Amino acid sequence: MKKSVLVTGGTGFLGTQMILQLLQKGYNVKTTVRSLKSKDKVLETLGANGITTLDKLTFVEADLSKDDNWKDAMRGCEYVLSVASPVFFTIPKNEEEMIRPAVEGIIRVLKAARDAGVKRVIMTSNFGAVGFSNQDLSTVTTEENWTNPDEKGLSVYEKSKLLAEKAAWDFVKTQGGELEFATINPVAILGPSLSSHISGSFVIVENILNGSMKSIPNIPLNIVDVRDVADLHIRAMETPSANGERFIASADGQISMPEMAALLRSKRPRLATKVSTKTMPNWLLRFAALFNREAREGSLLLRMNRNVSNEKAKEMLGWEPIGTNEETILATVDNMVVHGIIGE
Repeated sequence: MKKSVLVTGGTGFLGTQMILQLLQKGYNVKTTVRSLKSKDKVLETLGANGITTLDKLTFVEADLSKDDNWKDAMRGCEYVLSVASPVFFTIPKNEEEMIRPAVEGIIRVLKAARDAGVKRVIMTSNFGAVGFSNQDLSTVTTEENWTNPDEKGLSVYEKSKLLAEKAAWDFVKTQGGELEFATINPVAILGPSLSSHISGSFVIVENILNGSMKSIPNIPLNIVDVRDVADLHIRAMETPSANGERFIASADGQISMPEMAALLRSKRPRLATKVSTKTMPNWLLRFAALFNREAREGSLLLRMNRNVSNEKAKEMLGWEPIGTNEETILATVDNMVVHGIIGE
């Protein structure tokens, strides 16, 4: 009989994909949602993607900022995929307003998991916790790297994920008891969404397509398909040797924003009529970084090493990316059309 798995944040871009893959594998799945009003939307999304019997899926109303119902959510579960993050519709002026809920949220999940006798928690962290301080372009960024929380240009979101992951490892080490733990550290997540709910990374593609970028910053990026990220979580959950490990989730190689723009003009010309053909000089971005927070964050993306290794996930977990960077970007764009996020 397949074990039970709790997925936190079942309405999200990644969480829904995880639920789909777990149900396809025959697992019993619980998922937390901030409001049970979201339940029908999740069921509708799964039904539209081939899940016809939903007797193995149950919902629990639970919020990362409150203790309510987490004990019930964990009951009977062998594994927890901790995907949910605190939601912010605007960036707080005080960074502590974003950092504290992120840290408290994962500690709340870990305490409840430990107390319920859960075997293993897999945390969705972020590449922002790994590679933003490695600026030696002659090296390879691996899971051994950690971002400096005081890195100039590090976004509050990335910093919150970094400090939440550090707090999680410290908790597991000092108070976790028998609880097993691993993290997945995805780069920018793209790929087809199961619904109109998308990730923040889609803004990159959207801003290239809608013409709001009058010239494209020459920033290299690492991307990964959402289906691969979900698969990697499940592999880390199922593989005994994954306990105590971090895994970078990234497709092979990298792609720059001007290369993305050229790809869209070449392969999706009907959608790319507003895509700029101009490339922003690096000096201009660096100059703007003196005055503008977004430019400072972009300048850091320009400086950091994008030679990112995914070998650990391949070797330890037998994981392989589903396709190339180009295929993932085109799948993203086509999916945005399907869900009406962009018009043809």
